[in-house]
Amino acid sequence: MKIAISTSVIQRGRTGIAQYVFALVRALLPHTPHHELHLLVLEEDRSFFDFARDHVRILPIPESHRPAIRNILWHQRHLPSIARQEGWDVLHVPSYRRLLWRHPCPLAATIHDLAPFRVSGKYDPLRMFYGRVVLRRLAQRQDAIIAISENTAADIRSCFLVPESRLRVIHNGLDHHRFHLGDPTAAKATVQQRFGLDQPYFLYVSRLEHPAKNHVRLIAAYDSFRKATGLPWLLAFGGSDWHGAESIRAASAASPFALDIRFLGFIADAELPDLYRAAGAFVYPSLYEGFGFPPVEAMACGCPVISSTRGALAEVVADAAECIDPLDVPDLDTALRTLATDETRRRQLVTAGLTNARRFQWDVCAQATLDVWTSIASPRRNASP
Repeated sequence: MKIAISTSVIQRGRTGIAQYVFALVRALLPHTPHHELHLLVLEEDRSFFDFARDHVRILPIPESHRPAIRNILWHQRHLPSIARQEGWDVLHVPSYRRLLWRHPCPLAATIHDLAPFRVSGKYDPLRMFYGRVVLRRLAQRQDAIIAISENTAADIRSCFLVPESRLRVIHNGLDHHRFHLGDPTAAKATVQQRFGLDQPYFLYVSRLEHPAKNHVRLIAAYDSFRKATGLPWLLAFGGSDWHGAESIRAASAASPFALDIRFLGFIADAELPDLYRAAGAFVYPSLYEGFGFPPVEAMACGCPVISSTRGALAEVVADAAECIDPLDVPDLDTALRTLATDETRRRQLVTAGLTNARRFQWDVCAQATLDVWTSIASPRRNASP
């Protein structure tokens, strides 16, 4: 089977979709002796796939097609012709933002979340219109859609009106080679040297996006925690600036504990596990997630987790996190106090988190994804002379 994956939505490797694409491709490599894997990659992103270049075919996309509008037009105008020329059995687009209208071959997609339907003001009006109106029609034209959680599948059914027969729920995996228990003492020394985090700290890893990622309420809860307890815990944000980042930075600057709120910037893959291992607790108060990688990554590294249950998060963290209402600042404050002071609860969450993290395996995800591709490609392939 000749399978093509469009990777132009990875945004220079700094998003959850990028981590999904990288991990899925890596997990598919053992299958390449039996299937041809073609990756459509923007020219400046090719180095991200160096790990796969001896096993897959890389088809470069000119950098002029990187901007969002041009990239959408490239998918609609140029990609169908390329698909016909290459004779692909399946073309997979791992994000709803680039779904194709025309059918040069069977089409598959992964939808990670439908946040524009659930979080008011997440994007500007044009992007909200595209998400709410245009993409509904595009989704209905796909041969198969993979949802990364039961919650996302329910949203696809209700918001996009996609038939149940075209939907498949396949949970993301976890890179257990990267995210696992380690030496917390060594991790703390590394983190102190690299990031200057020399006190116990709460960690939140997410792009700096307001209001969807809910940093501002977390800052308010942190202020309350510090005033009530006097404990010298830091609050560390790992992630790049995104839409609304200025609101988050303004809230931090206005905090009486502004010097103890640290912005670490984008965290490189190699540095992330030690940040989890050294953290006193990981906090994930997001208003909506289609899956939510970071809480599970933190669990796998032995870090106790505080998490929202919005979107798919209740499904993903299960009973292995201190769960909070992300709109309730006092509730979040209480959770911070619990994780900072209750060692018994911390140990319970660490044990439960390690068990929960083992549920997510990329090799299982890759095999299930191949099964989806086979199910939509086979009728056309079998009909060929």
